[in-house]
Amino acid sequence: MDKLIDLEIVSPVSFVYQGKVKSVSAPGTNGGFQVLYNHAPFVSSLTIGKVKIVDENGNEKLYSISSGILEVSNNKASIIAESIEVTDEIDIERAKKSLERAIERMKSDDKGIDKDRARLSYERAKNRIKFSGKEK
Repeated sequence: MDKLIDLEIVSPVSFVYQGKVKSVSAPGTNGGFQVLYNHAPFVSSLTIGKVKIVDENGNEKLYSISSGILEVSNNKASIIAESIEVTDEIDIERAKKSLERAIERMKSDDKGIDKDRARLSYERAKNRIKFSGKEK
C-alpha cells in the first residue's frame, strides 16, 4: 500500500484539486519545501512560484501560484491560494499582456500608480509565463 496524503487546493474562485497524492512541493516564503506521508504538522505561507504534486499513480501536475497558505496535519494537506492555475492551462498571450502592463506601470512617473502592486503583477506574470512551458 502506498503511503499517501489527502490534498485539497482551493482559491477564492474555484476548487482546484482534491485527491490522494504521494507528495506536494511548494514555494514557501522562507524557501521551497516538500510534504510527504507522515510529515510533521505545520503551516507555511506561500509565495509566487510553482506547486508540484505527484498523484497516487505517480503522475506530476504543476500549478502556478501567486500566494497562499499551506497547512499539514495528520496526512492531510490544504492549500488556500490567492490565485493558482494548472500550468498547461495558462493563457500565454494574456500573461504576456499582463507582463507588458506591469512593466509600463513600473516605468511610469504617474504618482497615482502603486509601484508595489505593479511589481507584484510583474512577478506573477513572469511566473505564469515561466511555468506555462509555452514561452518562446
